[in-house]
Amino acid sequence: MVRFVEHRVGDRRIIHLIRKWLRAGVLEDGIVTVSERGTGQGSVISPLLSNIYLRYVFDLWADRWRRREATGDMIIVRYADDIVVGFEHEADARPFWDMMRQRLQEFALQLHPEKTRLIEFGRYAAQARRRKGLGKPETFNFLGFTHICGKTRQGRFQILRKSRRDRRVAKLTEVKNELRRRMHWPIPEQGRWLKQVLAVYYAYHAVPTNFRSLGAFRDRIIRLWVQTLRRRSRMREFRSSGSVRGVPSNGHPYRDICRKSMGWKAPAPPVLGWHRLGWTNRERSNERDFYRRHRYSEIGVPGSCD
Repeated sequence: MVRFVEHRVGDRRIIHLIRKWLRAGVLEDGIVTVSERGTGQGSVISPLLSNIYLRYVFDLWADRWRRREATGDMIIVRYADDIVVGFEHEADARPFWDMMRQRLQEFALQLHPEKTRLIEFGRYAAQARRRKGLGKPETFNFLGFTHICGKTRQGRFQILRKSRRDRRVAKLTEVKNELRRRMHWPIPEQGRWLKQVLAVYYAYHAVPTNFRSLGAFRDRIIRLWVQTLRRRSRMREFRSSGSVRGVPSNGHPYRDICRKSMGWKAPAPPVLGWHRLGWTNRERSNERDFYRRHRYSEIGVPGSCD
């Protein structure tokens, strides 16, 4: 690690600080653990040092292999220690996999046995698997999304990205526990907090082809809030919305589409409120009084393409 840093950094003070970081342990439950290999898990400088390490261990080696050995197109995407490599020909994929394993072993690294796999994915994967009598193309997870071989409405190939189900369930469980803790907070404060939760979640997950997952997440947030308020008021039934106006907007549009040039405007933020169709005038009057007393805050979705 230090030798890799010394390729670009000549200041001995910086090298000395990095050596101290590598020797420093991790404090967990009052116990200091010092590791002889690698950087401390969870330390501030660990992502930076790991990127420097993989730059020399993997990036430069993979680029050289692509120029010298690959017979077809080859795409490499790496974020920290998550790597996806795409090949045009399977004859290139298998030798690269074996040589990559050997390369990492030379530097005391190894591939994750469960996450590392070779799958058939892409524009012609469905046709090739159909000729072999196999099912649909396999999917893979990368950066919090499940990538799926799909089609557009016109029948053209398209990669579908959906939020990982396990991550979404974990986030909803976290929100549920936090709602229990904030149960007796003023309702407007609960609404403002939930608005922030949705805004942060949409800022990352609002990508094309992921609208259904976002809608399911938002609906589940509404149900959790209703259940919390019902538990707080000890009400067996809580009159809530059968439908919510608006849908999450696309926060990451396609690069080749300029919607502003076509006169497109960002939709108005949808509202999370308590509505019910078919109420009588007396029920509507009671609802207005209920709003005045509690001053329900609204949960909106940030617009896009501003």
